[in-house]
Amino acid sequence: QVRLVESGGGLVQAGGSLRLSCAASVSLFSFNTMSWYRQAPGKQRELVAGVNSGGSTNYADSVKGRFTISRDNVKNTVYLQMNSLKPEDTAVYFCYALSKYGYLPEDYWGQGTQVTVSS
Repeated sequence: QVRLVESGGGLVQAGGSLRLSCAASVSLFSFNTMSWYRQAPGKQRELVAGVNSGGSTNYADSVKGRFTISRDNVKNTVYLQMNSLKPEDTAVYFCYALSKYGYLPEDYWGQGTQVTVSS
């Protein structure tokens, strides 16, 4: 039983900031990797940022220097701090978790949260 619940989306002006949260129903130690993806209308879902169990992070080129992914293992929550937002950041943002510790790999998706950046 694993659930991922995103929150923090909303409407923000260009240049503003927003912080997304992904609350997991289990310990983050259950997962090798946690990531944020986004999907804009008419576009493919794309990886925005990821963090692995060792703390290594990676970012899409389009968000480098503006977005930061982080973990809070006490709260079982992953965050995406988004600064200097642009209209092209408008999308539904999804939390993703991958576990390879079991006999078979398992992955999980949240329901998504809408981020809208106005000009």
